[in-house]
Amino acid sequence: MSWLQQTARGRSGVSSGGQEGDSRARVWGVASLVQAVGDTLASRYGTVVVRGEISAFTRAASGHGYFVLKDEAGQASLRCAMFKRALSQVDFAVSEGQLVEARGQLSVYEARGELQMVVEGLQRAGAGALYEQFLKLKARLEAQGLFDAERKRSLSPWPRQIGIVTSLGAAALRDVVTTLKRRAPHVQAVIFPCLVQGAEAPDQIVSALARAAQFEASTPDGVLDAIVLCRGGGSLEDLWSFNDERVVLAVAKSPIPIICGVGHETDLTLADLAADLRAPTPTAAAEMVAMAQAQSLGDLLSLEVSMARRLRHLLDAHSQRLDHVGLRLSRPAQVVAAQRQKLQALQGDMAHAAQRQLLLARHRLAPNADALSRGVDQSLQQQGHRLSALASRLSGLDPQRVLERGYAWLGDEAGRPLVSATQVEVGQPLRVRMADGELGVQVTDVRPSSAGP
Repeated sequence: MSWLQQTARGRSGVSSGGQEGDSRARVWGVASLVQAVGDTLASRYGTVVVRGEISAFTRAASGHGYFVLKDEAGQASLRCAMFKRALSQVDFAVSEGQLVEARGQLSVYEARGELQMVVEGLQRAGAGALYEQFLKLKARLEAQGLFDAERKRSLSPWPRQIGIVTSLGAAALRDVVTTLKRRAPHVQAVIFPCLVQGAEAPDQIVSALARAAQFEASTPDGVLDAIVLCRGGGSLEDLWSFNDERVVLAVAKSPIPIICGVGHETDLTLADLAADLRAPTPTAAAEMVAMAQAQSLGDLLSLEVSMARRLRHLLDAHSQRLDHVGLRLSRPAQVVAAQRQKLQALQGDMAHAAQRQLLLARHRLAPNADALSRGVDQSLQQQGHRLSALASRLSGLDPQRVLERGYAWLGDEAGRPLVSATQVEVGQPLRVRMADGELGVQVTDVRPSSAGP
């Protein structure tokens, strides 16, 4: 008897005639059963409003939106589909992590037989105002340059000591310490405890960061290579301390590089944006703040092997060079003889080259010598003609020639020439030079010309 017949008998029993009944259990087709379940959900629940946190939001090329609604505890989820028309009427930008209230109808997605909700309307839940405040503060601090990539500092890959700012009772602290002990047991951790949630948390976080900076400045061995600021996940309200402006400013102004690991991977706070490095989780922050000891040892081993190989190659090269030099020094007489031959060959080459250059110079200078000789003769002839002309002119200006033409030179007894009648007086003795001698005369009469000189 088949399981289908057994099911039929269990439901219908045996007829009064002692024969098995003809009624049998209904056999559903998959599509029919899924459709029937969907109709039952629609008629049973109608339009519902569901409160949850948006996760895995995507917008298809068709304009439809798909996401998952998670409850705040993260224990249940509901797939949602929102068609383009309904999505276009949402008055805010739908994004990951938002707490919303979705209105729509439950159905079964027949292709996969999965429960889903067709969302017809979407609005922010109670955290909507807080999220608006988050966006406004983010825009203002971003305009001040607190989130600029240029101001981010790089963390040392080999820290000796790090600070941890979190609550002593937080699971995040245990995760960070456990991860550090496992990956980098050589790194020391200094804990600066503070509250990470509630009204007093922002002031305590700021104070803990200040204590970390003071610890490094005042303690001789208190070098902190980095600070891990962390806490576990939660709602927007739970993480709000890390969106407080005082905390964000303290993170941005910290003299020590800060890696921020707050919440889960989907959580984002303003402290994350202001920190030098953001980690998706506290555990990831512990992994990112220090390189694993095994990896560091592996890197050192690789460097050791590489250095040893290069050193062997260098020593081999120097050994070969030393052997070559040793062979040459073992027969110094041959080396000296070879060098003497080279020197003699060089001397012969130099003498031959000098003689060749001298011959070439002579050949180049021979035409120039003839031209120079002709130029000198021509120049001397020209200068002789010029000298004769100057001699003729000089001869024409000779005073003796003037005297030979009948003129006389008149002067006083001191030898000063007289050129005017006003220079002499009656009875004054004078000297007269003629072409063939001199005369001494005395003035008997002075008659100046009326026309003047």
